[in-house]
Amino acid sequence: MEDTVVTREGLARLRDELERLTTVERRGIAERLRQAAANEANRAENGDYVDAREQQALLEHRIALLEERLRSARLVEPQPGNGRVDVGERVHVRDLTTGDRLGLELELVGRLEVDPDAGRISVHSPLGKAIVGLRRGQVVDVDTPLGRRRFKVLEVEPPPQAA
Repeated sequence: MEDTVVTREGLARLRDELERLTTVERRGIAERLRQAAANEANRAENGDYVDAREQQALLEHRIALLEERLRSARLVEPQPGNGRVDVGERVHVRDLTTGDRLGLELELVGRLEVDPDAGRISVHSPLGKAIVGLRRGQVVDVDTPLGRRRFKVLEVEPPPQAA
């Protein structure tokens, strides 16, 4: 798997998820398996047992995926105060093509942290690639799935400092 950038907060989220899966979730599925196995002698016909085994396989797959991602993750620290868009920073942009007056508030993150509903977009996305390194007031044209769009960087906010 390729080296993947991740912010400090993203790394913490991945580690927290792995911890939860390997402790709480594993124990829960193990208990489901014990209960289902005790209910019926023929496990092949025991729907609860078969379902618990499938859930166990999905859980173990997710754990292996997270472990691999954590091994390949490369922590990036933004350079606060340089005024340029960087990974981990909040960026306010306006879509000049649509005349959007409100603008978008985004956070540039690595592939492992993408969450469009929370405004976290990949630095590898068309918009992410286009705005990295830009300063406030700069405009860029971006080929998006909705066609060519023009964006203006309104503000660049450094990430909150770790406590």
